Amino acid sequence: MSLVSLFCKVDDFCLSFEPAWEAMLIEEEGHSRGYRRLSLSEVMTITIFFHQRHYRNFKHFYCDYLSRYHHQDFPGLVSYTRFLELMTESLIPLTVYLKCCCLGRCDGLSFIDSSALAVCDNHRIHSHRVFKGLAARGKTSTGWFYGFKLHLVVSHKGELLSVCLTAGNTDDRKPVLKLLSHITGMVYADKGYIAKWLKEILEDDGIRFVAKPKKNMKKVELSNFDRVTLRHRAVIETIYDQLKNISQIEHTRHRSVCNFAVNVIAGLAAYSEQEKKPSFDVETLSHMPLAA
Repeated sequence: MSLVSLFCKVDDFCLSFEPAWEAMLIEEEGHSRGYRRLSLSEVMTITIFFHQRHYRNFKHFYCDYLSRYHHQDFPGLVSYTRFLELMTESLIPLTVYLKCCCLGRCDGLSFIDSSALAVCDNHRIHSHRVFKGLAARGKTSTGWFYGFKLHLVVSHKGELLSVCLTAGNTDDRKPVLKLLSHITGMVYADKGYIAKWLKEILEDDGIRFVAKPKKNMKKVELSNFDRVTLRHRAVIETIYDQLKNISQIEHTRHRSVCNFAVNVIAGLAAYSEQEKKPSFDVETLSHMPLAA
């Protein structure tokens, strides 16, 4: 999505959101909100735009790219330190924007998975203070980490359907019911989501939950469609790869919890605005042969 198209979409959202939000804010006695050179829609646009430009460092993006090549698009650009303050103020609007304008619509075939978001190197866990009391040690197939887990539900078209963030030591099955509260049809997961109680609850809600069986389990009879669809779980793995390596939602340079939240939410919003997303054609699944 181009910068102009992104700004138009964000600005349309802000036109309806800001009046309702301002009405809910409590004004401190003797304090009035001053003039802002950058509007809320401009701050949100710049924050999301950063995650679309393949820059690893926001300071480099803001000072060396945006200020130099897009100053005419944002004539009210403020200093870098001032913009960081404005970014933190945009956390709630960004969250509502992601929820209302970026999530797709379930069409009956979904995938669920989680991925680690480390906030510091393992050697610095004992001295890390920014996320003390919030982050936790967790373990994935690649080893231990300290931070959070990002849980996603995506469609076969690569659209985000549901999002949740938990501490790093949270069981993957714990937020499933909340994540799938508005999902229908079939949901495919990896072996970390296997639980008889979970499958029974979801079946009562009309959701067919299929998890990849473990090697030491009794043989589970799966249809040809289920077996082939489980192979296409690479869609959600590719989405995580793009979120981390293109949208840069994971790094260890955060200096505040709010900055971390803004970075993750803006990265998810930037991904949702991609014109081309990882996907596959459902109609061809039932005709695909199984490997010998």
